[in-house]
Amino acid sequence: MTQTQPVTHLAFIRASNGRSAELGMRLRDLLEPSLRTPGCLSFNVQRSQVDADLWLLSGSWSDQQAMRGYFASPTLQAFGELVQQQFVSSLDLHTFA
Repeated sequence: MTQTQPVTHLAFIRASNGRSAELGMRLRDLLEPSLRTPGCLSFNVQRSQVDADLWLLSGSWSDQQAMRGYFASPTLQAFGELVQQQFVSSLDLHTFA
């Protein structure tokens, strides 16, 4: 029998100048669909207490396959639109097992 191991992703997202409030609203729009994704254990959006332009998206997944499925999902494609529309000035993504 194969054991699955939960995995987590942390994405530090810096808003483009003057776009942090709107970016935050759009990131929060990802909450409900992300939480409904198969294998999602938790999903959070947080804003830094000391840097109003810095946001954190964190998600925990039942296994690597569930996280990969989320990264390929239409829900996350909406995040790509934020980058294209220049809401995001930088993105730093890390995954942990």
